[in-house]
Amino acid sequence: MTGPFIGSEAIVSGALTPYRLRSRYVAVHPDVYVPPGTDLTATTRAHAAWLWSRRRGVIAGHSAAALHGAKWVDHRAPAQLLYDHRRPPSGILTWSSAVASDEIQLIGGLQATTPARTALDLACRNPVGTAVAAIDALASATRFRVADAELLAERYNGHRNIRRARSALKLVDAGAESPRETWLRLLLIDAGYPRPQTQIAVYGQYGELVGVLDMGWADIKVAVEYEGDHHRTDRRQFNKDIARFEALTDLGWIVVRVTVEDVPGGILRRMAAAWARRACSQRENSAKISR
Repeated sequence: MTGPFIGSEAIVSGALTPYRLRSRYVAVHPDVYVPPGTDLTATTRAHAAWLWSRRRGVIAGHSAAALHGAKWVDHRAPAQLLYDHRRPPSGILTWSSAVASDEIQLIGGLQATTPARTALDLACRNPVGTAVAAIDALASATRFRVADAELLAERYNGHRNIRRARSALKLVDAGAESPRETWLRLLLIDAGYPRPQTQIAVYGQYGELVGVLDMGWADIKVAVEYEGDHHRTDRRQFNKDIARFEALTDLGWIVVRVTVEDVPGGILRRMAAAWARRACSQRENSAKISR
């Protein structure tokens, strides 16, 4: 037996005896077992939870996002199901909600919400920042259209959190490559900056690709880069970053580099300084042209 399975079904089919089931396999939910040493990923937990529902539930929320291939889903979090059951076992979160047939699909034989319905559930059931980060990852994995989720929001116009959901959906950007990039983008938007473009390709004077910037404003050549630990600990990457940063500077870009140690106030102070420098240089260029 590989992967999650229903113990009683394995016994009835003759695949296992009760003794072999109890002695050789690990129960993760009532009557749901996995082989010992199984890596309980978010997708494995989703599969096990669906089996616990006797295949009647619909995998939803963060669990559905994981099935769709989204990154950054916490494998320690409870599996999430659309299933009318008020007392699920530990490790499973259930809720009851209307769901139409066109909002459900099979993924590897498992019943799950479509990307659009998954996005709507994430937007309704989480704070805006958490929801946007999760939907960014979902959008990156599936390339679903935010407009489809917004149409579903119209379908469920009476949902108590629908206004918050609409706000979150408007902020989604598939170009985010980590939850911290999403956090940084939302910080800038909340501070009043124009919504930055993500994944900006910058080319040199001979048409060569110099780099792809995390986010920024190409019209004024100001960018923001979030640098994870690998930028610091990988020597080859570190040296590559230095050469890339110098090339971008030569092309007239101002790049604000952000790490996990930076606090919001410090980031916004540096952003304000970058915008002021750009405004100053633009005024100087205009004065030269007028002469």
